[in-house]
Amino acid sequence: MGDQFTQTSRRQFFRGAGVAAGAGTLAGLGFDLKPVQAAATKLKIKGAREVPSICPYCAVGCAQIVSVRQGEIVNIEGHPDSPINRGTLCPKGSATFQLAVNPNRLTKVKYRAPHATEWEERDLDWAMDRIAQRVKETRDRDLRDSWEGKDRDGKPLHKRVNHCSTIASLGGATMDNEWNYAHLKLWRALGLIWLENQARI
Repeated sequence: MGDQFTQTSRRQFFRGAGVAAGAGTLAGLGFDLKPVQAAATKLKIKGAREVPSICPYCAVGCAQIVSVRQGEIVNIEGHPDSPINRGTLCPKGSATFQLAVNPNRLTKVKYRAPHATEWEERDLDWAMDRIAQRVKETRDRDLRDSWEGKDRDGKPLHKRVNHCSTIASLGGATMDNEWNYAHLKLWRALGLIWLENQARI
C-alpha cells in the first residue's frame, strides 16, 4: 500500500480526488452516471503514456504533456505543473498536435517552374541543390565589399560592408534555439542583412 502511494504523482492524486468528489456529489443528487462512465472508457488518452515536452512555437517555453500510444501521438495539452503556462496554451500551442499528425501536411517537395501553372513533385536532393545553386549565383553577383556615400557634412564616405542585400531569410517559429543559432551564423557568414523570424511578425 505504501509503495503504491509513493508512486502516485501529485497530479494523479488531485485528479483522482476531484473525480471521486464530483462523482459522489452527482450521484447524491440523483444523476445517472452510467453514460458518463461509458464515455470515459472511450477517452482518446486512455492507456496512453504521458511524455513531458516543450512547445516548439516560440521562446516562451510553455510546457506540454504529449500523450503517446503505440508509438503515435494521440493528444497534446498544457502541463499544469509548469510555472510558465500552468496548464494553458496559446492558440498556436494548442494546435501543436497538427504539426506531427495531419493528413494535409506536405511531405514531398513541390516545385512550380517560372510562368508554370501547375505544381510538380521533385526529389529533396534536387531541391537542396537548386537552392544552394541559386544562393551562390545571387551572392556571387550581388555581394558588395564596400559602400560609397556621404556624411552629414557632405564629405565622401567609404565603408567596408561585405554584404548581400538581394537575399532575405524568414525563419519559422517552429525552429528551436539551436537551429536558429546555426541558421543565423550561416546567413551572416554569407553577408545577408535581411534576417527576420516569423515569431516576431
